[in-house]
Amino acid sequence: MRGVKHLLAVVTAVMLGTLPAGAAGTGNIFVSTEKGNEVIVLSPDYQVIKRIPTSRRPRDMHFNQDHTKLYVACGDDDAIDIIDVDSLEVVDSLLTGPSPEVFAFSPDYSKIYVSNEEDSMLETIDLESRVSIQHIPTGAEPEGVVVSKDGKTVYVTSEVADMVHVIDTETGVVKDNIFVGTRPRRFVMTPDGTELWVSAELSSEIYVIDRATDEVSDVLSFLPPGFRPEDVTPVGMAITADGSRVLVSLGRANHIAVVDTKSRDVEKYILVGSRAWSVALTHDEKTAIVVNGLSDDITVVDMESLEPIKSIPVGRVPHTVVIDDE
Repeated sequence: MRGVKHLLAVVTAVMLGTLPAGAAGTGNIFVSTEKGNEVIVLSPDYQVIKRIPTSRRPRDMHFNQDHTKLYVACGDDDAIDIIDVDSLEVVDSLLTGPSPEVFAFSPDYSKIYVSNEEDSMLETIDLESRVSIQHIPTGAEPEGVVVSKDGKTVYVTSEVADMVHVIDTETGVVKDNIFVGTRPRRFVMTPDGTELWVSAELSSEIYVIDRATDEVSDVLSFLPPGFRPEDVTPVGMAITADGSRVLVSLGRANHIAVVDTKSRDVEKYILVGSRAWSVALTHDEKTAIVVNGLSDDITVVDMESLEPIKSIPVGRVPHTVVIDDE
């Protein structure tokens, strides 16, 4: 039934010109709102079609492997809610440790690795048994989580320790600590798996880690025109499928930066809403969606012209955006 619904949705959207031919999902856009306690669902033409009540303080979100379910970390209720993508309802919930913030699936989608902010742990949850099978101590206030393609390594940021922890998934042991800038938050990994980019919010920098050595190979800084360095607070990132560009949300600087990954040059600073927090690319990479945490909206950016084309109100303190078009 899921396949039939998706086929009809895709055919209809292509006929209407709202979804690129070849996209495999509904094209719907999902935005979590920390203070609204809901996930906002927008159609591919940016109309709000549903507000899904969730547990308190929904933040990070990821689809399961076939995009039938959307998992949502809800920090104030120590849970990951599970939304059915067809019915747009919460249908289940997983218990976690205190204040889950960011999580990642293992490559085979059998486990979830979640940073529990308040007890300074990375928790591993087995999805078949729904049991926590590892609790790995980290520095204070862990946040960003990313898993290597082979599933052997998890990287976790510690906001307070200013470190990236390198964790062996089999043993659950921290095998290395990499010092980065002040208050590291999020990751993107290059498609070839050679580099890990880490946002350091309070030092206004991106740290590039060489995964062959687990050492910092480059540090990038940002300063949009008219802003002071302390206004630049990078957090969320998105990378193109070919790894040629990284989009960096610059927080209180109210811009995103488009960075050439080879030259490390900023191609352009794009004005968006207040406190640009996270960013996602559509599957065809023609559009970027930016979540603005203090203006309670999202900004739609055209990736050909590198210009903002519209802003849409969504709800109180939006946190994360994901797009069902893969």
